Amino acid sequence: MEEGVDALQLAELIIANSPAILFRRLAHADPQRRKMVYVSSNISRFGYRAEDFISGKIMFRDIIYPEDSERTLKEIQSFVSRKIEAYTQIYRIVTRQGKVRWIEDRTSIFKDAATGARYHQGIVVDIHKRKEAEEKLRKSEEKYRQIVETAGEGFLLMDKSFKIVDLNSAYTKMVGCSREELIGQSPFAADTEKYRQFWPASREETSNEIFREFECEISSCDGRVVPVLIHANTLRSDSGEIVGNMAFITDMTEQKRALSLAGEVQRSLLPDKVPYVQGLDIAGHSVPCDEVGGDYYDFLWDGVDSPFTVVVGDISGHGVGSALLMSSARAFLRMRASQPGTITDIVMAINLHLTEDVYATGRFMTLFYFTIDEGRNCIEWIRAGHDPAVIYDPDEDQFEELRGLGLALGVDQDFAYRSHRRFGLKPGMVIALGTDGIWEGCNKNGEMFGKERFKDIIRRNSMERAQIILDMVFQEHVHFSRGVSPEDDITLVIVKVV
Repeated sequence: MEEGVDALQLAELIIANSPAILFRRLAHADPQRRKMVYVSSNISRFGYRAEDFISGKIMFRDIIYPEDSERTLKEIQSFVSRKIEAYTQIYRIVTRQGKVRWIEDRTSIFKDAATGARYHQGIVVDIHKRKEAEEKLRKSEEKYRQIVETAGEGFLLMDKSFKIVDLNSAYTKMVGCSREELIGQSPFAADTEKYRQFWPASREETSNEIFREFECEISSCDGRVVPVLIHANTLRSDSGEIVGNMAFITDMTEQKRALSLAGEVQRSLLPDKVPYVQGLDIAGHSVPCDEVGGDYYDFLWDGVDSPFTVVVGDISGHGVGSALLMSSARAFLRMRASQPGTITDIVMAINLHLTEDVYATGRFMTLFYFTIDEGRNCIEWIRAGHDPAVIYDPDEDQFEELRGLGLALGVDQDFAYRSHRRFGLKPGMVIALGTDGIWEGCNKNGEMFGKERFKDIIRRNSMERAQIILDMVFQEHVHFSRGVSPEDDITLVIVKVV
């Protein structure tokens, strides 16, 4: 007996400190006769006494928040009509202090075998903090949805396989597709050369980055390829597992159209064909990493029995600013080269001109200027901060760098440039002059292309025509850097003595 009393006291203690309030009331079709027969004492957390409910002084329905009362009654009637004997309701009650609290009511039907009486019994749990958190989350999601839907940029939510699971209306307008057509699809244009070179090889690396910004292409439903700028984040679970990706997408069509036009203008300033110079086989090519670039090359030749000049320059940075500076430098160089003077006079004049233009901006231009005399025996050059040109002699299987001190143009207007000469050019020799975008280009492992690889290509193809040597360099560079977007312009001139 004593053990039973102790157990009962322990149970009462547990209930008193429990967040769950226990109850039992008579089940009756008439709500007025649903009398409470038991309420645990911890109903006091709402300011009420258990005996007030048991005595009928207070009916439980009296403390239900007025706006929820009719709904809860209809729900119970529905449960009864469908013979559901265990159900959960969520509603609000009003405490004795007048505060409104959210509760979860878990009710089941119990039939007393001895008396045949039917009861509603169960627990009531205070879930107010949970509901407050849910409401905050709902408002936050609503705010997020409103921001996303009204954004001028496209928005994508993707799973970890980069399949679309949610998007906004700006994106549907951008690609001319309905929401239903896009859900479950990849947004990237898999049929473009840019996609084939970059995305498959970079996908895993890209996923591992938390935040990334890059240009890409997406497919529209009418077959257009839309150039876009993407600001993306990788989404991770609390354990660090990748669960998806989100991205804001800006349509770059108009910007790309303007840059494309600028690129056409810039390309028109580069040599459209190589001159036919007796005793020399010549090839040149430049590839900007953006629509416009800061690399420059040119051929200067007055005709038969005159020296032949090659100029290669590299403006610091790349893009529109570098392209504009390159155009200005080209115009001045051509103008000055057409006047009398040595190559030292020409380079000094260009340096003075550029320094006046760019000194305050911090920009500069590296330049390599070389001239081969009319006898095709001597090469004279000035190196202004540029990587040295190289001469390969296949008879000796040796490379020679055309070095010499010289500051980049646009840094010091008073710098005294000096020319250098080398005699003994002979048929078969290959002169290669490029920009650092070639040997500083990297693959997806971070390995640089390097000058040794560059020289090896020249060595292996030295018996070929200048154009083939040049093509092989670009071909192997593309293969090497597959999966990595170029970060610098690439320019190369090959001159072979024949």
